[in-house]
Amino acid sequence: MDNTRNIAIAEYDYDLPDERIAKYPLAQRDTSKLLLYNAGRVSHDTFGNLPKHIPAGSLMIFNNTKVIQARLRFRKETGATIEIFCLEPESPNDYQLIFQETSGCSWRCLVGNSSRWKSGVLKQQFSVAGRDVTLCAERIETGAVNCVRFTWDGGCSFAELLEVAGELPIPPYLNRKTEEKDKETYQTVYSKIKGSVAAPTAGLHFTAAVMQELQDNGVDLAEVTLHVGAGTFKPVKSDSIGEHEMHEEYIEVSLGLLRKLIVAGGNAIAVGTTSVRTLESLYYLGVMVNENPDIPEEQLHVSQWMPYDNTCTLSTVEALESLVAYMEHLGTDRLHSHTQIIIAPGYKYHIVKAIVTNFHQPKSTLLLLVSAFVGGNWKQIYDYALANDFRFLSYGDSSLLIPYKNSAKL
Repeated sequence: MDNTRNIAIAEYDYDLPDERIAKYPLAQRDTSKLLLYNAGRVSHDTFGNLPKHIPAGSLMIFNNTKVIQARLRFRKETGATIEIFCLEPESPNDYQLIFQETSGCSWRCLVGNSSRWKSGVLKQQFSVAGRDVTLCAERIETGAVNCVRFTWDGGCSFAELLEVAGELPIPPYLNRKTEEKDKETYQTVYSKIKGSVAAPTAGLHFTAAVMQELQDNGVDLAEVTLHVGAGTFKPVKSDSIGEHEMHEEYIEVSLGLLRKLIVAGGNAIAVGTTSVRTLESLYYLGVMVNENPDIPEEQLHVSQWMPYDNTCTLSTVEALESLVAYMEHLGTDRLHSHTQIIIAPGYKYHIVKAIVTNFHQPKSTLLLLVSAFVGGNWKQIYDYALANDFRFLSYGDSSLLIPYKNSAKL
């Protein structure tokens, strides 16, 4: 535990020239490059050939979250522009319900140009489905994260309003404004559940054809939901990761997925680090309900350091079976929770045996996650990618990572 907390983030730095950051995606998603790391050997292929590298009988998990147009801009009478970035629901505290609201709701938000919004109500007018709508915003709680109350007329839902008034929040490191085509290219082809403020970018390479070929080859495809928060852009600014606070993210899994995982012996291939964090959090949620079968669902939360402080010896399948029994007792087929899990060298993976993932920012927690997965060999992988003209970050190329210990399990 102390070794993990004391990890110096400076050890996870590398030189990433700006020209290696992909500012736009390729015209055809699956023509991107695919780095292959298998038991220490590195090579590469085209992403469209991914199905050839996934054995029949594998269980592959995708994050079906959908990016919302979470950035709202208001212009004050003085001319100042105030930007409100919706992060997560406050009231109602439920993603599905808040998007259905037709007159008012509250969100936890980041506020840009905050000093110019001391008080008062901001207003902006829009046309939604041919109806004139006035959207009002009032800040009812201030701090690093603000609580903002939105009210509007016209009877449209908040989901409809965001589609018209909101702006898709592409990553800041792209250093450009959101363009109309980003509304399509910054969503996965399987996105369904609205709530993310950033895309699960490993999934951006998949096409319907690639997914069909995976299924034709005997690969079982399943989904989880993790709504990606703005913290995904948050760099580690402390010298050691023990001083870094992870952001909390909403996760949702189905009873059917848990049963599939049990049949698969608790083994899965994760598409993206968001799927990794969701799947690995399931083990610790299983530990919690195994220790306390009557714990209320709203108290199910994986804290940042729980994996390192917990001494439970429950097997992966036992933990998953505990979750299934818990859900059956509640009479629900979907489990809702939150996770702050940090995965870094010293972490023991329980469920994920292979990862499809993009190339991440220097000094990021996602790079720590990759390092923990490949036994510290992240630099070998990134040096290869840099030497072979791979494109980096959200719109960049991808990789399939299989560590030594898992190569025989796939």
